[in-house]
Amino acid sequence: MNIEKIDQNFIVNTNITEPDIVWYDASKAPFSLHGVFYDETENKFLRMPEDIAKSVSEGVAELNSNTAGGRVRFKTDSTFIAISAVMSGCWPMPHMPVTGYAGFDIYRAENGKEVYFKTFVPPVGFKEGYSSGTKTHGDFTDYTINFPLYHDVKKLYIGLKKDAVLEAPQPYKHKTPVVFYGSSITQGGCASRPGNSYQGFLSRRLDFDFINLGFSGSGKGEPEMAEYIAGLDMSVFVMDYDANAPTAEHLRKTHYHFYKTVRDKNPDLPIILVSIPSAVYGKYYTFSDTWGDFKTRTGIIKETYEKAIQSGDKNIYFLDGADIFAGEDWDACTVDGTHPNDLGFFKFANRLEPFIKPLLK
Repeated sequence: MNIEKIDQNFIVNTNITEPDIVWYDASKAPFSLHGVFYDETENKFLRMPEDIAKSVSEGVAELNSNTAGGRVRFKTDSTFIAISAVMSGCWPMPHMPVTGYAGFDIYRAENGKEVYFKTFVPPVGFKEGYSSGTKTHGDFTDYTINFPLYHDVKKLYIGLKKDAVLEAPQPYKHKTPVVFYGSSITQGGCASRPGNSYQGFLSRRLDFDFINLGFSGSGKGEPEMAEYIAGLDMSVFVMDYDANAPTAEHLRKTHYHFYKTVRDKNPDLPIILVSIPSAVYGKYYTFSDTWGDFKTRTGIIKETYEKAIQSGDKNIYFLDGADIFAGEDWDACTVDGTHPNDLGFFKFANRLEPFIKPLLK
């Protein structure tokens, strides 16, 4: 069945026929790039330096070019906005929409808030990237385009009407980024589109910049990653790699040391420890016999928290993953019992917001 023949609302138009379009390189001023940087040697956007990613693990090196958390911001009055993304081939994910793992979405500023406007929907099976565009209201305002959560982007061009004004955007209220480290959940699996990661919700609500260092299956608390994060300029650090520690013993051996590495170089940094959000499912199943049970693993993270408190740390916080999806419709928060859907990420943001909001300066 071809649904596009039955319902024209599902047609994905990847041909830009709008006249008088000028294309700009999104990595150049006056565009403002966040969460990723363009590596001229690798010829693609990355989340962290390639040599450091390779020193951590093969998985982190592979996923470093996944542009989770990447954003480009600008201000324009163009009556049409388009993207042309150069990417590698599209590979399907069985439990995540193509709009989330390979798509871009765009937000516009309204009354001081970022509001969802459109999704640049990629065609399934694209070979070298795709183009997409949308008409706008034509008023002079800020826009944010979110990069894909699970795909690489080699180049991104933004198309505007040739007579449009283009300026740098209003900066974030909180310019020093919040840094998130963790698993596929942190990376954004399995949001329906990039702006629906829990970091996306929080950034829009609280007007802060952020860096997403979630690495699917590969956030294992390595010392090289701890050292890298410890050297970043950040306003808050959210440590959320519980799901990827292969065993409870591995979590026990790495968790406190990871925290301590970051704390030693950042004595005043607020650090939030988070256990796996799907812990609420624990009474029904666990991942595997080797992974352990939710109660034990949450206890290990609480041990880090309590040890930090006992050592005099007054800027350490703990969010129990069992509370994240709890309440009404808790069983509707994931696609597979582990990875959040949009409702799950919304609830995640709701639980984390009271921690982060008072910590932003």
